[in-house]
Amino acid sequence: MSTPERLIEATQELLWDRGYVGTSPKAIQQRAGAGQGSMYHHFAGKPDLALAAVLRTSAEMRETAARLLDGPGSAHERISAYLLREREVLRGCPVGRLTMDPDVMASEALRAPVDETIGWLRGRLTGILQEGQDAGEFSPGIAPDEIAAAVVATVQGGYVLARASGSTAAFDSAVRGLLSLLAPHTTSAPAV
Repeated sequence: MSTPERLIEATQELLWDRGYVGTSPKAIQQRAGAGQGSMYHHFAGKPDLALAAVLRTSAEMRETAARLLDGPGSAHERISAYLLREREVLRGCPVGRLTMDPDVMASEALRAPVDETIGWLRGRLTGILQEGQDAGEFSPGIAPDEIAAAVVATVQGGYVLARASGSTAAFDSAVRGLLSLLAPHTTSAPAV
């Protein structure tokens, strides 16, 4: 792996674990096994390297979500695949955690890819929910954009609940509850 790649990867991990303020250039260099000269040869400084890491983290999240959301199956099956995928629940979402970092949120450059990624996810979920509604899989009364927002909020809130309790059970329970609410719409036959 090249030095810039090691620096970006180290910064991604440190931002996820420590946040922006807790991610010092020295810590990045130590984790990447790179010297100060190498870091500043490839990046203008910590903000530049942090931006590269946030962009990479955002792209990786989109790629992972797209692989499941664009896969085979019904709308409910694809959303279920996304919600039930293996995650490092107790570490939290690497993109969602950035929203809780005041230094990231104060920087337009760092905040933009986070906002775009969350917007992309909501948009993709809205499209899938609309597909499911059009196919009669979901109730005609649902608002796909609002349900998409609830899916994202459930995942992000599930991470918070799991971290607070130190157990993945809260995340798993939130996902199961959401999936039961999203169970495909069925019409029952009239009583005879």
